[in-house]
Amino acid sequence: MDRYLSGVQLARLLAIDPGARPYYRALAETVRSLILDGRLPVRVRLPAERHLAEALGVSRTTVTAAYDRLREQGYLDSRQGAGSWTALPDAGALGTENPWIAAEDDGLLPLHCAAPLAIGALPAAIASAGEQYPRHALGIGYDPVGLAPLRRAIAARYTERGLATRPEQILVTAGAQHALYLLTTMLLAPGDPVLLESPTYPHAIDVARLRGARIVPVGIPDDGWHLDLLTSAMRQSAARLAYVVPDFHNPTGHLMDDATRAGLVSAARKHDTTLIVDETWNELAIDEVPRTAPLAAFDTDGRVISIGSASKLWWGGLRIGWIRTGAATIRRLAALRAAVDIASSLFEQLVVTRLFEDIEETRAERRRTLGASRAALVAALTEHMPDWSFTVPRGGGSLWVRLPGPSGTALADAAACHGVRLAPGTWFGVDGTLEGRIRLPFTQPPQVIVEAVGRIAEARLRGPYGSRPALPLTPAL
Repeated sequence: MDRYLSGVQLARLLAIDPGARPYYRALAETVRSLILDGRLPVRVRLPAERHLAEALGVSRTTVTAAYDRLREQGYLDSRQGAGSWTALPDAGALGTENPWIAAEDDGLLPLHCAAPLAIGALPAAIASAGEQYPRHALGIGYDPVGLAPLRRAIAARYTERGLATRPEQILVTAGAQHALYLLTTMLLAPGDPVLLESPTYPHAIDVARLRGARIVPVGIPDDGWHLDLLTSAMRQSAARLAYVVPDFHNPTGHLMDDATRAGLVSAARKHDTTLIVDETWNELAIDEVPRTAPLAAFDTDGRVISIGSASKLWWGGLRIGWIRTGAATIRRLAALRAAVDIASSLFEQLVVTRLFEDIEETRAERRRTLGASRAALVAALTEHMPDWSFTVPRGGGSLWVRLPGPSGTALADAAACHGVRLAPGTWFGVDGTLEGRIRLPFTQPPQVIVEAVGRIAEARLRGPYGSRPALPLTPAL
């Protein structure tokens, strides 16, 4: 006979903190953790939803939601009329739940996402765009390369930063991720090697996998990039493409100096590698930092392609990004995007065009707000988790934290049961690496950060199962 648990037996194992919210998620994560650490064996039949709800003193709807979540994650198998059994997902599916799609408004504090709130100038820019919008209705309404005034503004900003740029070298996209997708679609074939930093931006890993590329990770030590490691990786892998984040790197916060930038471009030229340079964070210095040139300023043969975005400087809801490269490549990309989305939103392009007019005021506002939030995060961590180690970045939006224990994933699970969504290090590594890290953004207001760190500290002390010890499993036979 199959092993099974009664509602009372499973409730005794769970020992969930009564204050955990949302409760269904705490229930699902606790069952999942029991399976993963072996206290709840695989192929044990769980009690009916009604029986477990009675034993826990919660609604049947709550248990149903928890069971549904476990099925989605692969930790529960069910058959109509026969019940549900504990299971393990396929090896390739472990950890594949998309945290961005799953990030619905469930009441958890969003420390998984390094996205600043909207700047103060946004409403005025929206009003200005609204006034201009009817005038554009006289035309066809879209341009695959982007609105001409916006392309001029982006090109002018590159020129101000020391990289002479013409508007025809700019393609406006629906965000930096869209830009990265278009470039990899054009430049990568399935099986091609692509060099990614480790850690790196998670969605860069996603798009490389989507293209079927062979990912070549190159580590970034705690003191920043080592040029010899980057060069060796290019030479040994023959990577056609490399994705790098030299400006307040996500997630480490490192800023690449000019000597390393020049050496990286020289190595790419020598080994015939095209560099995709993500400059999403480049405008967000908090402290005084040495002035660095755009990576493409060291380019002499068109192998450096820059991408940028409105999301970090102004607001993530503005789905506007851009690509800066040669005019001929821009025309190829414009033809390629016709199969994807044809053009970016005209209204949002008008908004961002207006925001470029006051970019220095926006940068000053971000320095104040991100600086205050960074100080609050560092102080709270020093008070509650003095054994955690990190380097305070001089810009960007997050701390890259090394934990004293081995598992950022376990901490994220526990924190979720205490109302905080975290980003474990495995999101930023390839194939489950960087387990002993978490990324903590300082893009939320200070009061939210302080509250979140307090909850994380409680989760760390009490664990995901609450304060009561779990009892040994004694399934009926």
